[in-house]
Amino acid sequence: MPASAATTTTTSSAAPSPSLLPCLHVHAHGRASAAAACCLLVLVTFLVVAACWWDPRTREASSWFLSPPRSAPSSFSSLTSAGGVGGGGEHLLATASSYYSAAAGFRNSTGKEVHQEVRGHGGDDRGFLSFVNSSFGYDEAPPPSAPAPASPVTGGSDEVIIQSTPPQVERRRDDVKLERLELGLARARSAIMEAIRKKDKVSPLPDKDYVPMGPVYRNAHVFHRSYLEMERQLKVYVYEEGEPPVFHDGPCRSIYSTEGRFIHSMETETEAEEGRRLRTRDPARAHVFFLPFSVVKMVQTIYEPGSRDMAPLKRTVADYVRVLSSKYPYWNRSLGADHFMLSCHDWGPYVSSANAQLFGNSIRVLCNANTSEGFDPARDVSLPQVNLRSDAVERQVGGPSASRRPVLAFFAGGNHGPVRPALLAHWGPGGRRGGDPDVRVSEYLPRGGGAPSYADMMRRSRFCLCPGGYEVASPRLAEALYLGCVPVVVDDGEYALPFADVLDWDAFALRLRVADIPRLKEILAAVSPRQYIRMQRRVRMVRRHFMLHGGPPRRYDAFHMILHSVWLRRLNVRIAAAE
Repeated sequence: MPASAATTTTTSSAAPSPSLLPCLHVHAHGRASAAAACCLLVLVTFLVVAACWWDPRTREASSWFLSPPRSAPSSFSSLTSAGGVGGGGEHLLATASSYYSAAAGFRNSTGKEVHQEVRGHGGDDRGFLSFVNSSFGYDEAPPPSAPAPASPVTGGSDEVIIQSTPPQVERRRDDVKLERLELGLARARSAIMEAIRKKDKVSPLPDKDYVPMGPVYRNAHVFHRSYLEMERQLKVYVYEEGEPPVFHDGPCRSIYSTEGRFIHSMETETEAEEGRRLRTRDPARAHVFFLPFSVVKMVQTIYEPGSRDMAPLKRTVADYVRVLSSKYPYWNRSLGADHFMLSCHDWGPYVSSANAQLFGNSIRVLCNANTSEGFDPARDVSLPQVNLRSDAVERQVGGPSASRRPVLAFFAGGNHGPVRPALLAHWGPGGRRGGDPDVRVSEYLPRGGGAPSYADMMRRSRFCLCPGGYEVASPRLAEALYLGCVPVVVDDGEYALPFADVLDWDAFALRLRVADIPRLKEILAAVSPRQYIRMQRRVRMVRRHFMLHGGPPRRYDAFHMILHSVWLRRLNVRIAAAE
């Protein structure tokens, strides 16, 4: 057989059918062309399959982590959750039940169809973090009543996936940036999950400043891993709209110092060492967006004293959100779920109801963390209330050892709210047990004549009683930690304690119900000296997380702990880029 005929037979038998490849013609005399065409076909097929595999929109929406565990115990030490992670597993916060259902579908102000889904597998699993109610063995508060945001939600309590699908097919640059952000968050979740899975003792992560250790944490190693991931990734965008003093300002010396200090620190944050700057000027790089209004300054400048009319405050917030959602795409893209506000005023929760999505979707950082008034620990953040009297914060810190504290328990404060009247009626002057030298309870302290000051009395006391007033929060909690006095929270479980997703309050504080007030002395006296010494030592350990500094914020202080709480809740939300 001639050589040419052999070549023709071989190539023709190997050539693909023109009907299968209409755009690829292989001639009998082109062995090299046929091989190249086949290689090209294989390459194109591989690229198509790979693109489909790596495109997160073509994969199962709930598979955030790789190889997730399937168990769901309700303790921070294991940090597990119900559903949402690859078919069984874990989640970074307890629930997302606060995302209220409104309708089957709708279109937002940009014309995008928005689907907000909560994926879960049922059951009553408590989730990735164990919050304050379960920490102290209390029953959970009933679901809060709140205005329903215009966002449909289905499913159980699990991660929230917010997906906007505009009609255009062309991918925008912002969508690519968003996918990069979400990929970084997925990696952070995986790192935290890996820390959770390590049941045995693990070596501390390197940290030149501070390594969280000990029983004051629910899981010190997991907290440290999460904190380092936050420092490495988290970027906060502060909206520049709005004029002081209502916006970009806040009180720095008052009972509402926490609100003003955070706003000031966020506004003036400079380049931190080792690239730890958390604020960004580029909104496309931001994981969360801060609404920099001050409810305290609104009350001082907008509110008419004595009117009890909060309508002007609510209109201000509603107008602000309307401006931002019209000027930027970020609020509508997430329905506010990656935005947060911060308020230490009692009226913070009411002002937030000016916008249904702000109330129901956004992260609200509140001193008034009252679960009976709509505060959701799985979505909102409990803000510690600190009363700074001067910029010299360090002078307001420190106290003697247990042996130099002769008073068993101390409280002094106004007789208002649901708890304090019962406390004063039983242990205050003229009360059933009033005048007991071990339990010093009064509405006002005597002045002059060498009488000890309020701070002096806290330094002389082993336990400092921290009942709420008109609202659940009280600056006495932070004051007790500052002055080395073991705090005693007196309430019926409505108060979500600050940073309870990280801190184990049982290790350094006591919590009593209102019904326990008559047995107050008996309960406190039953704490052995050895146990008290341990608790006081832990109070000194945990103090750093509640510190507000006169200068720039320091790692692991209140400013960074607030942002870490926001970071955890942002990890609970996935925003899908537009298709």
